[in-house]
Amino acid sequence: MIDYRNNRVPGGTFFFTVRLLERGSTLLTDHISAFGEAMRLARVRKPFHVDAWAVLPDHAHAIWTLPPGDHDCSSRWRAVKIAFSKALRKSTMPDANDSTIWERHYQHYRVGDDQEYAALVDYTHTDAVRHGFCSHPHEWPWSSLHRFISAGHQAPAPELIVPPWVHRPQPHGFARL
Repeated sequence: MIDYRNNRVPGGTFFFTVRLLERGSTLLTDHISAFGEAMRLARVRKPFHVDAWAVLPDHAHAIWTLPPGDHDCSSRWRAVKIAFSKALRKSTMPDANDSTIWERHYQHYRVGDDQEYAALVDYTHTDAVRHGFCSHPHEWPWSSLHRFISAGHQAPAPELIVPPWVHRPQPHGFARL
């Protein structure tokens, strides 16, 4: 059984993976501006800070920090998914809705310390390399890595980066909501 209370940390920082229902789809990158607008709308309705992100064709990773006293990640992701689905209905997919586009659940992991945070940022920025979409992280256009490089940070090496949950045992595994 998963201990969901472990991840209800007000003002916490979390790593997320959201996936499309159809693996191998290119919907997210084909409609990247709609996904970005969906994220912006969700942030307006219920603020949060996007620390890092990467959007791949069929899934996305994000690291968010929630406001103090707030632990509601699910309504924020629900808002993103619904807004993206509505945008698709208006453009190219009249039958689109969040239940036909997105996996119902999302994966999330509470970031425990600065070392985990740095590892998860690198993991996020190198995911396109792991999936074979590019040779170097800076080549992938849909990532916050470009913002990090502009701020003076080095791009991570395109080596295999092991996520922290492999090293830090969770009470009941990787949480899925």
